[in-house]
Order: sequence, then C-alpha cells, then structure tokens
Amino acid sequence: MGTHTIEAGLEARWRDILAVHARTMCEIDRALHPHGLGASDFEVLDILVTEAPEAGAQCRVQNLAGRVHLSQSALSRLIGRLEKDGLLARSMCTEDRRGVWVSLTDKGRALHTEVRPLQRAALERMLGGGG
Repeated sequence: MGTHTIEAGLEARWRDILAVHARTMCEIDRALHPHGLGASDFEVLDILVTEAPEAGAQCRVQNLAGRVHLSQSALSRLIGRLEKDGLLARSMCTEDRRGVWVSLTDKGRALHTEVRPLQRAALERMLGGGG
C-alpha cells in the first residue's frame, strides 16, 4: 500500500469523523434550542455537574477549557452568557488572581436535569448504531 493511499484513507476517515461531529452537534442544538441552550452550552453544564456535583461546588475555567472544544475567547463568551442567563456564577480565585472559578446555580442544575435526557437521546439517535 503506497503512502498516497494511506494518506487518502486517513484523510477520508478524518472527514468522516468531522461529518459525524457536525451532524451530532446540529442534532443536539435542535433538541436543546427550545430550552435556550446549544450543544456547547450543555457541555459546560454537563462538565460542571460531573466536576462539581455538590451544590455550590466550583470548577476552574481552565479545567473546562481542555474539555470543551472552543477557543479560550469563545469559552469566555459562552460562560458570560450562561452567567447572564443565571445558569452559573463566576468568581475570582483568591490564591491565583488570574484564576476564575465557575459553579452551577440552582437554575443551571435544574435546567441540566431537565434537558439531559434530550441530549442523551440525540446522542443515541446519532451514535447509537441501532444494533
């Protein structure tokens, strides 16, 4: 098998992955839109529920950055919007002035609980395989 053939195969697999990702994100966006959320919004809420499960628990924004596939500026804008919507709260880290903490509000936790089944159903539709 020549180098060109291997590269073509890798490129085709990569494009397939991107296509599945794009279709899945669109499906999640459609499912969550009536609730005022998009797929990336949900990812932030979902990570916070996982990383900071108790009410009032906090997570560093840096921990989100590695898991939500957005640029730092896009993540910052998203967090600002979620804060404005009352879904999370931001606070400065007292030990590290550059650090920012985020935590889910009761409203954010309740919305996550409400829409989680919709997001999981969208994942099942797009990725479940039906086998």
